[in-house]
Amino acid sequence: MNGRSPPVPPASFPAFDVSKSEQSDALTVVGLTVAYRTRGREREVLQDVSFRIRRGESYGLVGESGCGKSTVAMATLRYLARNGRVKAGRISIAGSDVHALDAAALREMRANQISMVYQDPSRALNPSLTIARQVAEAFEASGATHDEALRQTADILRKVRIAEPERVMHSYPHQLSGGMQQRVVIAMALASKPALLILDEPTTGLDATVEAEVLDLVAQLRAEFHTAVLFISHNLAVIGRMCERVGVLYAGKLVEEGATQDVFARPRHPYTVGLLRCLPTVGRSKDVDRLDTIAGSPPQPGSVTQGCVYAERCRLADERCRREAPPPYRVSAAHGDQMARCHYHERAIELPRVTAADVPAQARSVRNAKPVLRAQNVSKTFHVAGAALRAVDDVSLELAEGETLGLVGESGSGKTTLAKLLLGLFSPDAGSMIELDGTPLPPRVTHRNDDQVKSLQIVFQNPDSALNRAHSVRRLIGRALSRLSALRGDAREARLASLAQAVRLPDRYLASRTRQLSGGLKQRVAIARAFAGDPRIVVCDEPTSALDVSVQAAILNLLADLQRDRGVSYVFISHDLNVVRYLSDRIAVLYVGRLLEIGPAAAVFDGPHHPYTEALLSSVPSLDSEPGAATHTQRIRLSGELPSPAAPPSGCVFQTRCPRKIGAICEQQDPPYADAGNGHGIRCHIPVDELRALQRRN
Repeated sequence: MNGRSPPVPPASFPAFDVSKSEQSDALTVVGLTVAYRTRGREREVLQDVSFRIRRGESYGLVGESGCGKSTVAMATLRYLARNGRVKAGRISIAGSDVHALDAAALREMRANQISMVYQDPSRALNPSLTIARQVAEAFEASGATHDEALRQTADILRKVRIAEPERVMHSYPHQLSGGMQQRVVIAMALASKPALLILDEPTTGLDATVEAEVLDLVAQLRAEFHTAVLFISHNLAVIGRMCERVGVLYAGKLVEEGATQDVFARPRHPYTVGLLRCLPTVGRSKDVDRLDTIAGSPPQPGSVTQGCVYAERCRLADERCRREAPPPYRVSAAHGDQMARCHYHERAIELPRVTAADVPAQARSVRNAKPVLRAQNVSKTFHVAGAALRAVDDVSLELAEGETLGLVGESGSGKTTLAKLLLGLFSPDAGSMIELDGTPLPPRVTHRNDDQVKSLQIVFQNPDSALNRAHSVRRLIGRALSRLSALRGDAREARLASLAQAVRLPDRYLASRTRQLSGGLKQRVAIARAFAGDPRIVVCDEPTSALDVSVQAAILNLLADLQRDRGVSYVFISHDLNVVRYLSDRIAVLYVGRLLEIGPAAAVFDGPHHPYTEALLSSVPSLDSEPGAATHTQRIRLSGELPSPAAPPSGCVFQTRCPRKIGAICEQQDPPYADAGNGHGIRCHIPVDELRALQRRN
């Protein structure tokens, strides 16, 4: 468009007649304002939010933590906490005003018209009841007899692709994998064939293959039951794959909305532009460019009373933005109307970067760098209920100085166990050898000297579980310094200040308790503590999986900068293969404790690769370098569940699920490593050239 689009008055957006739309929409939200009362003051966490979801449609809701996504879901279900209330607006499900229902009608609606799947399936399942009892209860609530409910339970478990449903029905939740638990929760949610299904971060923490299965399942069942879906997530690639339309929430306001393809291809709000630029997309790596970030953090709920809520973080903002709250501007896009609350929405795509794109000149090359850590024939066997469970099986690898080795594989493949063996938290089996700078390391950390302990540190997935909430940031980092170095007095304070500066932690937070910090700041404290003793190697175990994309980008940049400045090596574990590709120099692929492939990151990702690696990569939703163009490679579905390490398959450990199995040799013989060149090894009976040809055809 050549001229600026005229604003649409707030009362007229979205442009639909409420009375008519409620008859055809699964969910209609108009002018929703929600407030919580804390410390004697009422704070608005949602302000004038309006959107609609048609029957059979999937609508994505994205934004940083604290922007109000889950509050929308709770208000829709009328599950707000006691200190929360709907101040204004209307929520209608299948034509019924939710907040006008009495207790009996509300119970009936929750039982038959609306269902919700939460982020953590283990919290949605009763650990003391069998799966059969819990799923059957959902059918009984809809009027089925006990026997009918049990028959319907078996049927719905088959629909959610659970093999041997009769066996699973007699199991308890703790006996199932995370992916199986999530499918059970989805089965319970679909028991009533609801008009509206709310998914609140349903795939966070799931590995790539299980995530893909859950998403395929939701898409299939949505088509079958014509169920509308409200999909809440901070994973933009998942939203790009699953949703026809998307709404972007910031500080309780819907700042952009439209068809997903339009919003991701040409975002019209600076916040959406910032979120998309944070993503580690295909073709980007720490050695080529740095991820852009969003400066600052979201405002406290209800703290912005004038102007644009995003003005303090926006690089396009001027006095007009701080003075006048932008109305919802609406423009015609390729796939329908697109709305953005920005005075300068036509220039949003030109937003200046916050983070310099160029990698600093002192970037190190790890090519020909000497090995700092070597693991040879490392195995670990646990004995559970009288059975031998081999969690890591004969793994050999090296880690060079200043290198990042990415460990990937499904949950249960042995990644974390291998990391704990390197750290000395577990003792390996006899015959295993772990060396630091050519010197054998004692198997247990309690038997290692101070220098060896300092040399290997870890950053955990959840900083809350790793940091004492009662201590200040200064004390947490200071204790690590006093324990791991001989610094005292002024020298220790200088070292603490240097660490805080290195991890971009402002001095004002040193006196804070961790409970007062955001997730990103907590992870920076955890990283500072890990670097307190100048480690040679840091194990990063899913350090960004629970973080928003904006915080994730800042942490990934930080890890890359620390590596360049200090020459530290990383063992990086993650389910997010896009993150692994961005940060890693080499990749190791584990399956049921076995190393199936190892090599340079580009070689492993671009191929040829092991059939298991091929399946993992095909499961990952991603965005192209052009924002919003979601890639949809042909998905390779793996049959069955991950085998138990207590009874691994004979021959090739992957042969029971391999889509490229070639015959009896796979069942009878363990394949040797085939050299694919440049230090790239693939453990497969199929020759490398044939793998390359097969994968090119796909």
